[in-house]
Amino acid sequence: MMKRYSIYNKVIGLALVALTFMACSDTWEDHFDKQSEGMNDASLWQAISQNSNLSNFAKVIQACGYDKALNSSQVFTVFAPTNDHFSVQEADELIAAYNAEKGKVNEDDNTIIKEFIQNHIAMYNHSISELSKDSLTMMNGKKTVLSSSLFGENSILTTNQHFKNGVLFTIDGKAQYFPTVFEYLRKDADLDSVRSFFYNEHFYRKEFMPERSVPGGLENGKTVYLDSVFVQQNDLFDYSFLDAELNTEDSTYWMVVPTNKEWKRLIEEYQPYFNYDDQVMFRDSLTYTNPRLGIMLGTTFSRTLNTDAHLTDSALSTLAVERYESRKYTFGDNNLHYYQFGGRSNVNTQKPFGSNGIFTGTENIECSNGQVMKTDNWKINKLNTFYQWIIIEAEEQGSIQEVSKAEISNTNKELEPTISTVTRRVMNNNRFYGKIWDDAFVEFEPIKSTVNHSVLFNIRNVLSNIGYDIYLVTAPALANDSNATEVQRLPMKLKCTINYHNQQGESEKELLQNNLVTTPDEVNYLLLAEDYKFPCSSWGLTEAEPQISLLVETAVSPREQSIKKYTRTMMIDCIMLVPHGISNVDEERFTVSPHGDGDTYYWLKK
Repeated sequence: MMKRYSIYNKVIGLALVALTFMACSDTWEDHFDKQSEGMNDASLWQAISQNSNLSNFAKVIQACGYDKALNSSQVFTVFAPTNDHFSVQEADELIAAYNAEKGKVNEDDNTIIKEFIQNHIAMYNHSISELSKDSLTMMNGKKTVLSSSLFGENSILTTNQHFKNGVLFTIDGKAQYFPTVFEYLRKDADLDSVRSFFYNEHFYRKEFMPERSVPGGLENGKTVYLDSVFVQQNDLFDYSFLDAELNTEDSTYWMVVPTNKEWKRLIEEYQPYFNYDDQVMFRDSLTYTNPRLGIMLGTTFSRTLNTDAHLTDSALSTLAVERYESRKYTFGDNNLHYYQFGGRSNVNTQKPFGSNGIFTGTENIECSNGQVMKTDNWKINKLNTFYQWIIIEAEEQGSIQEVSKAEISNTNKELEPTISTVTRRVMNNNRFYGKIWDDAFVEFEPIKSTVNHSVLFNIRNVLSNIGYDIYLVTAPALANDSNATEVQRLPMKLKCTINYHNQQGESEKELLQNNLVTTPDEVNYLLLAEDYKFPCSSWGLTEAEPQISLLVETAVSPREQSIKKYTRTMMIDCIMLVPHGISNVDEERFTVSPHGDGDTYYWLKK
């Protein structure tokens, strides 16, 4: 019913989207036609190193080892700042910064390589005309607007100088480097905690980009690269986690990010919610990862969906489900609006820019693909993100673990089910239509009439040490058959027991309700427990037999059955675990408009 977010239980299949380059070919003759007239036989490196007005730029290129690439047969376009706009001191500072990181980080992670050298070099040939205005992809993946007079924000001083392995331009200063949202996380000391999580080796990886790398020849039949270009990727960008490619230049995102102080406070609050028992595989990793996921889920917003006009009312994070039809599959009911803030959200959140909205009071840092919104006053409510309703529809596949069994006859000694399961649909002409969750329930019909029966329901994705109000919802016989007999409409008498794991991973059980009697001809919301806390979490786990389950049994004595006081037929709609304190769940409220009409939100009853 609910999305599962644990990275350790998901097979990750990310397809890296290839960057689109301006050039059609790296063959000089194919690209230039008449522009190749007057081409110099020197290499780009020879042209740069012999130009006295580019000596400071050449100094940095050589110190960082890029002279070899610019002297190779690979084709480049270089935008070189002249000495008048790029001083010796600036060059020396860059070289010192490069050497400080050299040997401590991978070469492709070196700040100077990525943010300076690769920010001034593009693969393949590019020239301009009086009508030029296009986007150019640099070696570091950044897109820069190139016009007849400007390279980004820099004025072009000389143009279209053709050499045997590329084109040289000169510009009036260093090209400004704008980090992506993802890159900015590791640049801001206030965000060290978030950076440590996102750049953790469990999630963060590099993808080699041969089309942007510089080949240097063949050795043993394999290409050897003079310079290998990688792109940053992260499993947390996947659709089941953030559903946002925060390091791509092709989309625009806003991301709300807590400062270190706020992160520490949230971790202390959320850590107890993700306490896994000692027998759970990868327990330590789960207890580290999932509280941090709990903070960051729902913090990223695509500007494609969230236009300025939309944001005046509500903000939909990348995990929100906009389509009404899809919300039941994702969250358990069509009317639940998790990861939405303002508008029709699940809890009373204000509009995004309201006095207590999630975007109010943030410090906004512009990035190349959006903005980071720093805050030390966290306003994203867990009740609107990971702390969700758990709805177990009786008729859904996987909801039932087992039913009671017994010897049905003397001739057959094998154990067989004492009840059969029949899914009943509520028709739109029935007065209970719209009052039964998903307009369906399961009727557990006795096969053996002389015994009580039981059914064990699976409960998944439970948080630990957090209060749930647990409900059993039953359906009346009239919901299936408007002409149900008096015997079919008898009340049920039930017993409910919860099963769970303790810290040691051992099974324990607790009787929640005994002799619980339903009211005939009504949808019953039977409160089994209020503010119930489980010692161990199962959030995100994939379990054949979930560690948390609910046993529902008939509790009808032989005499009660003989005098037709109660029925041993069970008609169960669903089991609900509702976060304690946000709703007063009762029959009247839940029969108002369970299908939703765009204005009625039954989970908000005060």
